[in-house]
Amino acid sequence: MRTPPSPQHHPSDAASTAEAAEHRLREAEQRLKEAIEELQRRQRDPPENFHPPCDHADESCVANAVGNLCQSFLLSYGIRVGIGILLRAFKLARLKSYSSLLDIKQLVSEKDLIVREEACRVGLLFGGFTGSYHALRCLLRKLRKKETPLNAILAGAISGLSILALDDSSRRRTLALYLLARVAQCAYNSAKSKNKFHLWGSHWNHGDTLLFSIACAQVMYAFVMRPESLPKSYQDFIQKTGPVAAPVYKAVRDCCRGSPVDVASLSAYLSSRKLFNSVKLDMFPEIIPCSIIHPDANSCLVHNTNAAKATFKKTFPLYFSLTFVPFVVLRLQKFMDSPVRTCWLAVIGAVRSTTFLSAFVGIFQGVICLHRKVAVKDHKLVYWLAGGLAALSVLLEKKARRRELALYVLPRAGESLWYILVNRRLLPRIRNAEVALFCACMGGVMYYLEHEPDTMAPFLRGLIRRFLASRISNPGPSSSRSASYTYLHTLDAMKNPEMMDNQDNGTTSSSEKYNLESISGL
Repeated sequence: MRTPPSPQHHPSDAASTAEAAEHRLREAEQRLKEAIEELQRRQRDPPENFHPPCDHADESCVANAVGNLCQSFLLSYGIRVGIGILLRAFKLARLKSYSSLLDIKQLVSEKDLIVREEACRVGLLFGGFTGSYHALRCLLRKLRKKETPLNAILAGAISGLSILALDDSSRRRTLALYLLARVAQCAYNSAKSKNKFHLWGSHWNHGDTLLFSIACAQVMYAFVMRPESLPKSYQDFIQKTGPVAAPVYKAVRDCCRGSPVDVASLSAYLSSRKLFNSVKLDMFPEIIPCSIIHPDANSCLVHNTNAAKATFKKTFPLYFSLTFVPFVVLRLQKFMDSPVRTCWLAVIGAVRSTTFLSAFVGIFQGVICLHRKVAVKDHKLVYWLAGGLAALSVLLEKKARRRELALYVLPRAGESLWYILVNRRLLPRIRNAEVALFCACMGGVMYYLEHEPDTMAPFLRGLIRRFLASRISNPGPSSSRSASYTYLHTLDAMKNPEMMDNQDNGTTSSSEKYNLESISGL
C-alpha cells in the first residue's frame, strides 16, 4: 500500500504568508491606535455630566473628608500633648521629685501642664486643613469635571484659611514665611531640574550652612538691637538659652545707639549678683565691658565654657522631646517593633542637636568677648557677625538636618526684616497679610506635592502625606493617559528600536516585538 506524498511547502509561499500576517497585524495596530487617540480626545473633552472619579471608592466624599479631619486632629493634638507631658516629666526629674513621675495629677494637671488650648488650636489647624482639602478636591472634580493642577492649587489655598485657628498673628506670620521658603525651594528645584534656572554656587557642599549663617546673623542682630522684631516666645527662648541677662543686653543696645544707659536697672542687676562695688558704671560708655556681661567669671574662656555646659543641660530635654514624641506618634509601628532602638536614636539625635546649640552659644559669646579685647568702641554689626560665625556650629549636625535648620531659621530672619521695613515705612502695613500669604503658599505646596513631589524636601513631603492620611501620593499617569498612553508610547518605541532603553543586544524576535499582551494595561 502506497502512502500519499506529503505536500511540499515552497519557501516563497511561507514568506508571503508571514508577510500577509504581519501586514494584517500592522493594520490592526493602526486601527487600535486611531481608536485610542479618539478615546483620549473624548476624555480631554468630556461630556457634560462627566466628572473624574474620586480616590476613595469605598466611602462617600463627606465621610472621607470628616474621617481625615478627625484623624489629623487627633494626630497633631497627641503630638503637642505628648511633648508637653515629656517636658513636664523632665522638669520633675530635674527637681529630683521622682515619685511625682508616677502621680498623674502632678504630671498632667491643668495647673502645671497648660497645653490644652494650644493643642486644640494646633489640632484644628492640621485637622481643618486636611478635612477641607479633601472636601474641596472632591467638589472641584465635580464642578470643573476634570482633574488639573489648578484643582490642587485652589483646594490648598482655600484650605489654608485653617491658619485662623491660631490666634497669635506672629505665629501665623512665622508659619507663612516658613511655607514661603519651602515654596521657593520647590520652585527653584523644579526650575533647576528642567535646566531653566539655577543660582551660582548652588552646587556647593556647604550652601545650606551659608544660608543658615546669614539667617542666624539677622536673627541674633535683631535679638540684640531690635528684639521687638522677633516673636515674644522666640525672644524668651534665646534669652533663657544664653548666659547674658536682659538688663545687660539693654545696656549694650543703648550703648550702640549712643543713648544713655539705664544705670539704675544695671546697678540693680549687679547688686543682685553681689558685684556692684567691683564694677564702674557710666551713663555714656564707649563699650560695655566683659566684667558686666559676665560678672560671675573673670575669665572669658571659663565663662564661655560654663555657658555651653549650662545650655546643654537646659535644652537637652526639649530636643529629646521634639525628637522622641513625633517619631513615636508618626511611626508607631516602627516604635512597637524596636522600642529600644527608637529610644537610642532619639537620644543620639538629641545629643547631637544639643551639642550644636551649646557650641552656638559658646561661639557667639566668644566673639563678643574677643571684640572687647581688641576694640574700645562697640558697634551693632559686631552682633550680626557674631551670629553668622556662631552658626558655623551647624556643621555638627547631619547634612540633611542642616538644610532643615536653615529653612527653619530663615523665616525668623525674614519676619524680623519684614517688621523693621514696615516700621521704617519702607513696606506697607497690611492687615492679615500673613493669612493671605499662608493661603497662597499652601496652594503652591499642594501643587508641588501632587505634581512635582521630587522637588520637595523628603522630610516635608513625608510629613504632609502623613497628616493627609497618606491619601496624596505621587501621581503617575493620569486616567486619560494610563493604558492607552502606555500602549502608544510602547508602540512608538517598537517602531524605533534604537530608542528603547530595555533593548540590550537587539535580539528580540518578531513575535516578542508585537506581543500586545506584554504591554502594561492591555
